[in-house]
Amino acid sequence: MRIPAFVALLVLACAAQAQPWPSKPVRVVIPWPPGQATDIATRLVGQRLQEMLGQPFVMDNKPGAGGAIGTDTVAKAAPDGYTLLGCSSGPMSVLPNVQKTSYDPLRDFVPLAITNAGGYVLVTSPSFPAANAKELVALLRANPGKYSFSSSGAGATTHLIIEAFNAAAGIQATHVPYKGSVPALTDVMNGEIAYTIETPASTGAHIRAGRLRGYGLSIAGRSSSMPELPPLADAAGLPGFDIGGWLGYCAPARTPREIVARLGSEIVRIMQGSDMRERFINAGLEPAAMGADEALPFIKRNIERYGEIARAANVRID
Repeated sequence: MRIPAFVALLVLACAAQAQPWPSKPVRVVIPWPPGQATDIATRLVGQRLQEMLGQPFVMDNKPGAGGAIGTDTVAKAAPDGYTLLGCSSGPMSVLPNVQKTSYDPLRDFVPLAITNAGGYVLVTSPSFPAANAKELVALLRANPGKYSFSSSGAGATTHLIIEAFNAAAGIQATHVPYKGSVPALTDVMNGEIAYTIETPASTGAHIRAGRLRGYGLSIAGRSSSMPELPPLADAAGLPGFDIGGWLGYCAPARTPREIVARLGSEIVRIMQGSDMRERFINAGLEPAAMGADEALPFIKRNIERYGEIARAANVRID
Protein backbone atom coordinates (compact mmCIF):
# COMPACT_ATOMS: atom_id res chain seq x y z
CA MET A 1 0.00 0.00 0.00
CA ARG A 2 1.37 3.43 -0.93
CA ILE A 3 1.42 6.10 1.77
CA PRO A 4 -0.14 9.38 0.61
CA ALA A 5 2.39 12.20 0.18
CA PHE A 6 0.80 14.43 2.82
CA VAL A 7 0.94 11.62 5.40
CA ALA A 8 4.64 11.12 4.65
CA LEU A 9 5.28 14.82 5.07
CA LEU A 10 3.38 14.84 8.35
CA VAL A 11 5.48 11.97 9.66
CA LEU A 12 8.68 13.78 8.68
CA ALA A 13 7.51 17.02 10.31
CA CYS A 14 6.67 15.24 13.55
CA ALA A 15 10.03 13.51 13.51
CA ALA A 16 11.80 16.84 13.04
CA GLN A 17 9.89 18.38 15.94
CA ALA A 18 10.80 15.42 18.12
CA GLN A 19 14.54 16.03 17.66
CA PRO A 20 16.15 17.32 20.85
CA TRP A 21 17.34 20.92 20.96
CA PRO A 22 19.72 21.95 19.49
CA SER A 23 19.52 19.98 16.24
CA LYS A 24 20.88 22.76 14.00
CA PRO A 25 23.10 25.87 14.26
CA VAL A 26 22.12 28.58 16.76
CA ARG A 27 22.31 32.22 15.66
CA VAL A 28 23.52 34.71 18.27
CA VAL A 29 22.85 38.36 17.42
CA ILE A 30 25.34 40.85 18.88
CA PRO A 31 23.93 44.39 18.62
CA TRP A 32 27.39 46.01 18.65
CA PRO A 33 30.46 46.04 16.36
CA PRO A 34 33.24 43.44 16.67
CA GLY A 35 35.70 44.15 19.48
CA GLN A 36 33.20 45.91 21.77
CA ALA A 37 32.74 44.45 25.27
CA THR A 38 29.41 42.75 24.46
CA ASP A 39 30.98 41.19 21.37
CA ILE A 40 33.99 39.86 23.30
CA ALA A 41 31.95 38.35 26.13
CA THR A 42 29.29 36.85 23.86
CA ARG A 43 31.88 35.19 21.63
CA LEU A 44 33.86 33.74 24.54
CA VAL A 45 30.76 32.10 25.99
CA GLY A 46 29.39 31.10 22.58
CA GLN A 47 32.55 29.21 21.75
CA ARG A 48 32.15 27.09 24.87
CA LEU A 49 28.41 26.56 24.26
CA GLN A 50 29.26 25.25 20.81
CA GLU A 51 31.70 22.75 22.30
CA MET A 52 29.27 21.63 25.01
CA LEU A 53 26.08 21.40 22.93
CA GLY A 54 27.55 20.06 19.68
CA GLN A 55 26.09 22.65 17.30
CA PRO A 56 27.62 25.83 15.83
CA PHE A 57 26.80 29.06 17.66
CA VAL A 58 27.03 31.55 14.79
CA MET A 59 27.81 35.12 15.84
CA ASP A 60 25.97 37.83 13.87
CA ASN A 61 26.98 41.44 14.55
CA LYS A 62 24.07 43.84 13.87
CA PRO A 63 25.17 47.20 15.31
CA GLY A 64 23.35 50.50 15.14
CA ALA A 65 21.07 52.86 17.08
CA GLY A 66 22.81 52.22 20.38
CA GLY A 67 22.21 48.48 20.14
CA ALA A 68 18.51 48.83 19.36
CA ILE A 69 18.67 47.40 15.82
CA GLY A 70 20.13 44.02 16.76
CA THR A 71 18.06 43.83 19.93
CA ASP A 72 14.84 44.41 17.97
CA THR A 73 15.88 41.68 15.51
CA VAL A 74 15.84 39.11 18.31
CA ALA A 75 12.63 40.48 19.81
CA LYS A 76 10.90 39.62 16.52
CA ALA A 77 12.59 36.22 16.02
CA ALA A 78 10.88 32.86 16.45
CA PRO A 79 11.02 31.73 20.09
CA ASP A 80 12.48 28.33 19.28
CA GLY A 81 15.93 28.55 20.86
CA TYR A 82 17.71 29.07 17.55
CA THR A 83 18.03 32.86 17.77
CA LEU A 84 19.65 34.36 20.87
CA LEU A 85 20.82 37.84 21.88
CA GLY A 86 24.11 38.97 23.33
CA CYS A 87 22.28 41.39 25.60
CA SER A 88 23.67 44.28 27.63
CA SER A 89 22.68 47.15 29.87
CA GLY A 90 22.71 49.78 27.11
CA PRO A 91 19.87 48.61 24.85
CA MET A 92 18.05 46.71 27.63
CA SER A 93 18.31 48.88 30.78
CA VAL A 94 19.10 52.34 29.45
CA LEU A 95 17.61 52.99 25.99
CA PRO A 96 13.98 52.21 26.90
CA ASN A 97 14.29 54.85 29.65
CA VAL A 98 15.54 57.63 27.37
CA GLN A 99 13.75 57.03 24.06
CA LYS A 100 10.94 55.09 22.48
CA THR A 101 12.08 51.62 21.44
CA SER A 102 10.31 49.09 19.23
CA TYR A 103 10.81 46.42 21.88
CA ASP A 104 10.09 46.07 25.59
CA PRO A 105 13.04 44.56 27.50
CA LEU A 106 10.79 42.72 29.96
CA ARG A 107 7.87 41.77 27.70
CA ASP A 108 9.80 40.70 24.59
CA PHE A 109 12.73 38.82 26.12
CA VAL A 110 13.55 36.12 28.62
CA PRO A 111 17.02 36.39 30.23
CA LEU A 112 19.16 33.26 30.15
CA ALA A 113 22.15 34.38 32.20
CA ILE A 114 24.28 37.35 33.26
CA THR A 115 27.96 36.80 32.39
CA ASN A 116 29.42 40.18 33.33
CA ALA A 117 28.46 42.72 35.99
CA GLY A 118 30.99 45.39 36.78
CA GLY A 119 31.82 49.01 37.29
CA TYR A 120 33.14 51.76 35.05
CA VAL A 121 36.31 53.82 35.54
CA LEU A 122 36.57 57.59 36.09
CA VAL A 123 39.48 58.85 33.95
CA THR A 124 41.21 62.04 32.85
CA SER A 125 44.38 62.78 30.91
CA PRO A 126 47.55 62.38 32.99
CA SER A 127 48.09 66.15 32.82
CA PHE A 128 44.76 67.01 34.45
CA PRO A 129 45.45 68.97 37.68
CA ALA A 130 43.96 66.55 40.19
CA ALA A 131 46.08 63.91 41.91
CA ASN A 132 43.14 61.91 43.28
CA ALA A 133 39.37 61.59 43.06
CA LYS A 134 38.62 64.00 45.89
CA GLU A 135 40.76 66.70 44.30
CA LEU A 136 39.04 66.06 40.97
CA VAL A 137 35.58 66.43 42.50
CA ALA A 138 36.62 69.58 44.38
CA LEU A 139 38.01 71.18 41.20
CA LEU A 140 34.99 70.34 39.06
CA ARG A 141 32.55 71.42 41.78
CA ALA A 142 34.35 74.76 42.26
CA ASN A 143 34.11 75.57 38.55
CA PRO A 144 30.50 74.98 37.43
CA GLY A 145 30.15 74.89 33.65
CA LYS A 146 33.89 75.26 32.98
CA TYR A 147 34.71 71.62 32.25
CA SER A 148 33.25 69.05 29.88
CA PHE A 149 32.79 65.29 29.95
CA SER A 150 32.48 62.84 27.08
CA SER A 151 30.35 59.75 26.61
CA SER A 152 30.05 57.05 23.98
CA GLY A 153 26.71 58.56 22.97
CA ALA A 154 23.73 60.50 24.25
CA GLY A 155 21.67 58.15 26.39
CA ALA A 156 24.41 55.51 26.50
CA THR A 157 25.23 53.64 29.70
CA THR A 158 28.34 55.79 30.17
CA HIS A 159 26.28 58.96 29.80
CA LEU A 160 23.86 58.01 32.54
CA ILE A 161 26.57 56.78 34.89
CA ILE A 162 28.37 60.12 34.55
CA GLU A 163 25.10 62.00 35.14
CA ALA A 164 24.66 59.97 38.33
CA PHE A 165 28.25 60.76 39.36
CA ASN A 166 27.83 64.47 38.66
CA ALA A 167 24.60 64.62 40.66
CA ALA A 168 26.13 62.77 43.62
CA ALA A 169 29.20 65.02 43.58
CA GLY A 170 27.37 68.30 42.96
CA ILE A 171 29.16 68.86 39.63
CA GLN A 172 27.90 70.98 36.74
CA ALA A 173 29.71 70.15 33.49
CA THR A 174 28.99 70.11 29.76
CA HIS A 175 28.16 66.82 28.08
CA VAL A 176 29.88 66.09 24.76
CA PRO A 177 28.49 62.87 23.20
CA TYR A 178 30.56 60.84 20.73
CA LYS A 179 29.82 57.89 18.46
CA GLY A 180 31.55 55.22 20.51
CA SER A 181 34.05 54.81 23.31
CA VAL A 182 37.20 55.20 21.18
CA PRO A 183 36.67 58.84 20.09
CA ALA A 184 35.25 59.72 23.53
CA LEU A 185 38.45 58.49 25.19
CA THR A 186 40.75 59.92 22.52
CA ASP A 187 39.69 63.49 23.27
CA VAL A 188 40.10 62.89 27.00
CA MET A 189 43.64 61.64 26.37
CA ASN A 190 44.54 64.68 24.27
CA GLY A 191 43.08 67.08 26.84
CA GLU A 192 40.18 68.45 24.79
CA ILE A 193 37.68 66.87 27.22
CA ALA A 194 38.23 66.97 30.97
CA TYR A 195 36.91 63.57 32.06
CA THR A 196 34.74 60.58 31.35
CA ILE A 197 33.67 57.29 32.91
CA GLU A 198 34.22 54.22 30.75
CA THR A 199 34.58 50.43 31.01
CA PRO A 200 37.76 48.75 32.31
CA ALA A 201 37.91 46.92 28.97
CA SER A 202 38.27 50.22 27.07
CA THR A 203 40.39 52.14 29.61
CA GLY A 204 42.68 49.49 31.12
CA ALA A 205 45.40 49.44 28.44
CA HIS A 206 45.48 53.26 28.28
CA ILE A 207 45.84 53.55 32.07
CA ARG A 208 48.65 50.99 32.13
CA ALA A 209 50.41 52.80 29.26
CA GLY A 210 50.13 56.16 31.02
CA ARG A 211 47.77 57.70 28.47
CA LEU A 212 44.95 58.01 31.02
CA ARG A 213 44.79 58.47 34.78
CA GLY A 214 42.26 56.27 36.59
CA TYR A 215 40.67 57.57 39.79
CA GLY A 216 38.19 54.88 40.85
CA LEU A 217 35.30 52.57 40.03
CA SER A 218 31.61 53.37 39.81
CA ILE A 219 30.64 50.29 41.86
CA ALA A 220 30.97 49.73 45.59
CA GLY A 221 33.46 46.87 45.24
CA ARG A 222 36.73 46.32 43.43
CA SER A 223 37.38 45.01 39.92
CA SER A 224 39.20 41.73 39.33
CA SER A 225 40.83 43.22 36.22
CA MET A 226 41.83 46.51 37.92
CA PRO A 227 42.15 45.69 41.63
CA GLU A 228 44.32 48.75 42.26
CA LEU A 229 41.38 51.13 41.72
CA PRO A 230 39.18 51.94 44.75
CA PRO A 231 35.42 52.51 44.62
CA LEU A 232 34.50 56.14 43.94
CA ALA A 233 32.20 55.90 46.95
CA ASP A 234 35.37 55.91 49.06
CA ALA A 235 37.92 57.63 46.81
CA ALA A 236 35.69 60.59 45.91
CA GLY A 237 33.82 60.78 49.20
CA LEU A 238 30.46 59.75 47.71
CA PRO A 239 28.88 57.31 50.21
CA GLY A 240 26.45 54.89 48.57
CA PHE A 241 27.55 55.59 45.00
CA ASP A 242 27.22 52.22 43.28
CA ILE A 243 26.21 51.72 39.65
CA GLY A 244 27.58 49.64 36.79
CA GLY A 245 26.73 47.77 33.63
CA TRP A 246 26.05 44.18 32.69
CA LEU A 247 26.31 41.70 29.81
CA GLY A 248 24.63 38.37 29.23
CA TYR A 249 22.50 36.15 27.02
CA CYS A 250 18.77 36.60 26.33
CA ALA A 251 16.20 34.82 24.15
CA PRO A 252 12.88 35.89 22.64
CA ALA A 253 9.92 35.73 25.00
CA ARG A 254 7.99 32.44 24.94
CA THR A 255 11.14 30.41 24.24
CA PRO A 256 10.41 26.95 25.73
CA ARG A 257 11.20 26.79 29.44
CA GLU A 258 13.32 23.68 29.07
CA ILE A 259 15.59 25.45 26.56
CA VAL A 260 15.84 28.53 28.80
CA ALA A 261 16.69 26.37 31.79
CA ARG A 262 19.29 24.36 29.91
CA LEU A 263 21.02 27.36 28.36
CA GLY A 264 21.00 29.22 31.66
CA SER A 265 22.55 26.33 33.57
CA GLU A 266 25.16 25.69 30.86
CA ILE A 267 26.21 29.36 30.77
CA VAL A 268 26.48 29.48 34.57
CA ARG A 269 28.63 26.35 34.49
CA ILE A 270 30.85 27.97 31.86
CA MET A 271 31.21 31.17 33.89
CA GLN A 272 32.04 29.27 37.07
CA GLY A 273 35.06 27.69 35.39
CA SER A 274 38.41 29.19 36.30
CA ASP A 275 39.53 29.31 32.66
CA MET A 276 36.58 31.44 31.54
CA ARG A 277 36.87 33.72 34.56
CA GLU A 278 40.53 34.28 33.68
CA ARG A 279 39.64 35.04 30.06
CA PHE A 280 37.06 37.61 31.12
CA ILE A 281 39.43 39.28 33.59
CA ASN A 282 42.20 39.46 30.96
CA ALA A 283 39.71 41.18 28.64
CA GLY A 284 38.85 43.75 31.32
CA LEU A 285 35.46 42.17 32.06
CA GLU A 286 34.17 41.36 35.53
CA PRO A 287 32.86 37.77 35.37
CA ALA A 288 29.44 36.91 36.78
CA ALA A 289 27.45 33.68 36.89
CA MET A 290 23.74 34.45 37.31
CA GLY A 291 21.26 31.98 35.86
CA ALA A 292 17.81 32.73 34.47
CA ASP A 293 16.09 32.98 37.87
CA GLU A 294 18.61 35.54 39.20
CA ALA A 295 18.97 37.44 35.94
CA LEU A 296 15.36 38.62 35.66
CA PRO A 297 15.15 40.53 38.98
CA PHE A 298 18.69 41.83 38.39
CA ILE A 299 17.68 43.32 35.03
CA LYS A 300 14.47 44.75 36.51
CA ARG A 301 16.48 46.54 39.22
CA ASN A 302 18.83 47.98 36.60
CA ILE A 303 15.96 49.25 34.46
CA GLU A 304 14.45 50.98 37.49
CA ARG A 305 17.78 52.49 38.55
CA TYR A 306 18.60 53.90 35.14
CA GLY A 307 15.07 55.22 34.88
CA GLU A 308 15.59 57.19 38.08
CA ILE A 309 18.87 58.62 36.77
CA ALA A 310 17.37 59.57 33.39
CA ARG A 311 14.42 61.35 35.01
CA ALA A 312 16.60 63.20 37.51
CA ALA A 313 18.99 64.39 34.80
CA ASN A 314 16.18 65.00 32.29
CA VAL A 315 17.88 62.79 29.70
CA ARG A 316 15.58 62.15 26.75
CA ILE A 317 16.36 61.37 23.11
CA ASP A 318 13.59 62.17 20.62
